[in-house]
Amino acid sequence: MKPSRPLFLIALVVVVAVITWAVLRSAYVSLPPLPWTAVPTLLLLALGESVSGLNVLRRIRRRPGKGRVPDSRKPAPKPLDPMAVARLAALGKASAHSAAVIAGVFGGFAASLVSSLEKATPRHDFYVSGGTFLAAVVLVAAAFFLEYACRVPKDPGEEERDRRASRA
Repeated sequence: MKPSRPLFLIALVVVVAVITWAVLRSAYVSLPPLPWTAVPTLLLLALGESVSGLNVLRRIRRRPGKGRVPDSRKPAPKPLDPMAVARLAALGKASAHSAAVIAGVFGGFAASLVSSLEKATPRHDFYVSGGTFLAAVVLVAAAFFLEYACRVPKDPGEEERDRRASRA
């Protein structure tokens, strides 16, 4: 499995937004008002993935947690099961792709409502869709971080060779 590519996700957001915009130009009148509940849901998912990413990063790199008082007696964290890391990487990739689709849907929704902000219901739906779009972008960023945290670290000798090669 390869890591998610940002350009692919941006293209996915744009394509889904254009499709949503085209569909809503004729179908918006028959839709009920948008619920605001997607915003906190996506933000909680982003928070969970960010915390998981920090925990995985700390445990893969074997760094103790940062407290107020450094404790030299505190042992390094236990290593993670490789299958658990692979599952978390798959979760990060799936979250990035699904959040990109959600961002595209709500971005297209907001784009189709820009012209009718003087009415109350479209204005409410515009703000909800804009907030949901931003929450989905935050989830994409958290998913990227989780994917990054699940990468296998380079050996110290390999990092030194890379540094010397970059100086030459």
